[in-house]
Amino acid sequence: MAERILTGFHAVEERVRTASVQKELVSSLHIFYSKPGPRIKKILEQAKKAGVAVSQVDDKVLDDMTKNLGNAERDHRGIVIKVTGESARSENVVDFDNWLSDIGSKEEGRCTVVVLDSVTDPHNVGAIIRSADQFGAALVIMPERHSANNVNDNDVIARSSAGASSWVPVSVVTNLVRTVEKLKSNGFWVYGADAGGVSVEEGKFSKKSVLVMGSEGTGISRLLKEQCDSIVSIPTCGKIDSLNVSVATGVLLYEIYRQSK
Repeated sequence: MAERILTGFHAVEERVRTASVQKELVSSLHIFYSKPGPRIKKILEQAKKAGVAVSQVDDKVLDDMTKNLGNAERDHRGIVIKVTGESARSENVVDFDNWLSDIGSKEEGRCTVVVLDSVTDPHNVGAIIRSADQFGAALVIMPERHSANNVNDNDVIARSSAGASSWVPVSVVTNLVRTVEKLKSNGFWVYGADAGGVSVEEGKFSKKSVLVMGSEGTGISRLLKEQCDSIVSIPTCGKIDSLNVSVATGVLLYEIYRQSK
């Protein structure tokens, strides 16, 4: 069966947290640790409550387990989690049409969807998913092509999201324009983030909002931008001309969250 090794305190904690809710995942997880420092002790306590297997090993064993990972992921900091089998993959990757039928079309309160138009840097994708978790976004949507969308198999996304990539609902679709059209037909208002739009300080977000964020280099594509009901901008005072896409997403998600309170 396929195996994955995840490192980083947040990623390990989030896997344990997911298993505590989805009990069928417990048997597919195994934590390996070396020296039980304060942070690791906390994780081990959570793992024990969830029923996740735990083994103490030498640092050399952890080094060997992580030797084929990227440079950042090899810094295991004394703990890794092994995920075995397809069933161990997070169940938060959802079919968009099913989500829209089950949740999006019936949501009476606040419901925020984030659409990422060709965001290719996994660090940005992970950071955006983390903000989506913190500010209560219901779904993150990415295209099949030209995006870092492999949230189940990318350790950079897992680390950058602080583990939220195994928790926040994500949908990968073939056509963003058609997907946004479906959201609009189900009562969502679509807001594109771009320079020259209405200042976020002056705008008002709908209870059912779609936030469209463009790629790091070219922004929102023309056809997708045409689907936006409004273009919103974040006023800044720095010498460079724009914010990083993950930072901008966090700011806008906070404003949507703030307005809903």
